[in-house]
Amino acid sequence: MSTITFVTGNANKLKEVVAILSQGGSNNEGSGGDSKVGKFTITNQNIDLDELQGTLEEVTIHKTKQACKFVQGAVLVEDTSLGFDAMQGLPGPYIKWFVKSVGLKGLNQMLDGFQDRSAKAVTTFGYCEGPGCEVLLFQGITEGTIVESRGPTNFGWDSIFEPKGTGLTYAEMRGEEKNKISHRSKALAKLKEFLLSQ
Repeated sequence: MSTITFVTGNANKLKEVVAILSQGGSNNEGSGGDSKVGKFTITNQNIDLDELQGTLEEVTIHKTKQACKFVQGAVLVEDTSLGFDAMQGLPGPYIKWFVKSVGLKGLNQMLDGFQDRSAKAVTTFGYCEGPGCEVLLFQGITEGTIVESRGPTNFGWDSIFEPKGTGLTYAEMRGEEKNKISHRSKALAKLKEFLLSQ
């Protein structure tokens, strides 16, 4: 059985990823939150990776190659972006820093003066089986709207993003409900299909 190291120190993110990859009954969640997908065991490690400036794809590829060197084995790296359509996709991959700097209220205020409050939530997973190997990307996109904060605020910007046609923010949804439509689950579905085919 091969091990893939998912690079994250975020317990919520790990839980969500393991839940989605383990769906379907044939893949069992192992001890310590490890998830079995086909012939792979997914474990996690918190590694401090450089933040490169560039497109979401460039950022993910750079971080995946860096993690591969550190782990000296197969890795999975995730990069999530929230892009405002009125701002041609910004803040994009820098959303984490915007949340830290201006907060959820500040993100809303950035769109004051624009009629268009639509946004795209994008998750890109980078997978690489070892140093020197090609980085494969698996991407999922969910369209929605930026709204005033509703629901718990303990998971990034979930409380200000309302996916199209739901009437609820991510933060107001139950885990299973969110996992059916989230950008992360769409990217993970592609990743899971790839891992099961190996």
